[in-house]
Amino acid sequence: MNPNLSPLSPNRRDFIKSSAVAGGTLASAIHFPHVANAAAAGDKIRVGWVGCGGRGTGAANQTLRADSNLEMWAMGDVFGDKIDSGLSSLQEQFKDDPKKINVAQERKFTGLDAFQKVLNSGIDVVLLTTSPGFRPQHIRAAIEAGKHVFCEKPMAVDGPGVRSVMESIKLAKQKNLAIVDGFVWRWTTANRDAYKKIHDGGLGDITAVYSSYYTGAVDRYPKWNRTNTKTDLEWQIRRWYYFTWLSGDHIVEQAVHSIDKMMWTMKDEPPESVVCTGGRQVRPGEPGGEYGNIYDHFAAEYKWPNNVKGYHFSRQFDRCANANTDTVFGTKGVYEGESGSKRHVITGENRWRWNGDKTQNGYQTEHDELYASIRAGKPINTGDRMIKTTLCAIMARMAAYTGKEITWEMALNSKEDLFPKDIHWDMKLPVAPVARPGQTPFI
Repeated sequence: MNPNLSPLSPNRRDFIKSSAVAGGTLASAIHFPHVANAAAAGDKIRVGWVGCGGRGTGAANQTLRADSNLEMWAMGDVFGDKIDSGLSSLQEQFKDDPKKINVAQERKFTGLDAFQKVLNSGIDVVLLTTSPGFRPQHIRAAIEAGKHVFCEKPMAVDGPGVRSVMESIKLAKQKNLAIVDGFVWRWTTANRDAYKKIHDGGLGDITAVYSSYYTGAVDRYPKWNRTNTKTDLEWQIRRWYYFTWLSGDHIVEQAVHSIDKMMWTMKDEPPESVVCTGGRQVRPGEPGGEYGNIYDHFAAEYKWPNNVKGYHFSRQFDRCANANTDTVFGTKGVYEGESGSKRHVITGENRWRWNGDKTQNGYQTEHDELYASIRAGKPINTGDRMIKTTLCAIMARMAAYTGKEITWEMALNSKEDLFPKDIHWDMKLPVAPVARPGQTPFI
């Protein structure tokens, strides 16, 4: 994060007001550094990719399929093996169209500053798919460098990060740059149709919203232990999922998809406050610290100004019943949706069942619409809603960690900066203790 950011003290009303403001006049053409008019159909778009892990590889694949005249130009990651594996995967996927990948050896960048080198390599669009703790810094650098951005969720892990991204979103509007998020369910036809029905009054007045994200333990990185990593920082980044400063905890990194649909239901109006419980029931603790300091379950109760309540439950336990569901209760009916199943149903006065194109892929659509908007000279900026959802998840984690009721203003103005100061490879970086509700302070 940028330590030189000016302090902000926005409240909930100001946040809503500022988020609703349009971002200036659209340019008739987008100017990239290496072409005169990149809105023309014949201009090649150069893509840079920062964070070459699994989800990033998926995003890169979808980007390369989103436009007929673009190429992967540069790649960056803190670890060289991630670049090698990501590039190898893309080359296999595009072996019938190898011109899509033009990553020369001198444009493969490693290290903590790899993102800046990618931005300086002559690219037009950057994919930001690192672990979330780095996202505010990377978004800021990309927008300042004049690049269009695709960024995976979440967009920050703490209050200072949220405020940084808010400033970057504002700057992107001023520069007429695209920011497109990876909240995949916003980009699927099934969900778009369902939430339009909800917003058009299909349920009457909303009274309550429920979501679940029950899944397995996410034991992704068993091989990266203390014996085969050289420093504290390398070990934690290799096992990034288990450290709050890198992932935000799983309610922020994973279950944020469900919280995003809750926010979508409420037309992205932020909640007033949240109370949340959580803890570590099955995830091993010390002495090795392999599973860091994140929780393995959460249960949140949100409150909106019109007395609507939102209930979110998530956990990561193996060998248990799983579910990823959304239920919206209204005065005229109930909506039920299940992520990935194509099941979207309204019961009550306005009965409805979605029966659209079941082959449509939101992961692809988010990239298709990004590049179409750039070609049209009208870059999409979804920043306002993506940062609201991110903060909505962060405030639940804050409530669970501290045991306090956390208001929107408290979370937005929090001074808890989780990102290490003066980050470098050889730094001593002890694992922060697991939060203890009632004892861990709100900062």
